[in-house]
Amino acid sequence: MVEKKIFVFGLAVVLALGTLGFNWVESILPSAEAHGVQAQLQSRFIRIEDETFNRQSLQTGELLTVQGTLISLVERDLRGWISIFSESTNAGNRWEIQSRDPPGNVFDVPGNGVVDYSISAIALEPGVYHVHTQLNVDKVGPGLGPGQTVVVEGEHIIKPIPYTNIAYQSILIGVGYVITFATRPWQVI
Repeated sequence: MVEKKIFVFGLAVVLALGTLGFNWVESILPSAEAHGVQAQLQSRFIRIEDETFNRQSLQTGELLTVQGTLISLVERDLRGWISIFSESTNAGNRWEIQSRDPPGNVFDVPGNGVVDYSISAIALEPGVYHVHTQLNVDKVGPGLGPGQTVVVEGEHIIKPIPYTNIAYQSILIGVGYVITFATRPWQVI
């Protein structure tokens, strides 16, 4: 019976302290902050190494260049494409890719090979970003580099909306629907 009372008293103390908070702990121990990069975003097929950034702060419209090395961890050749992944405290995250090396959108990574890469982009909105290289591997998925915090200051850069692209895509989607409804009406119902 005494053990139950001690257990209930201990539980009540823990709940009371949890409700009141542990502000005194923060004054003794330094606080630490980090962002979570989930385990599934670390590729087991290609590793991103030596990720470097040409700057940690810039104005909107200025160029940010990320360079590094892609190391294949498998024997077969893979296809992939690189981009920038960023997290921000604001609703921004607007970057415009200016150049990629290897050039083009999709490139080959030879089995057990090494490929140096570079990607340059300009920030279109001010904010504090945590920027990563994002490598998308065909039939595998994305992988992220370690990343770095980048501070962007300046005015928003407004890019015009390419309405011709929206119209073109809408026409293609409409044609796809017509073909689907015309050839498989029994699956639509």
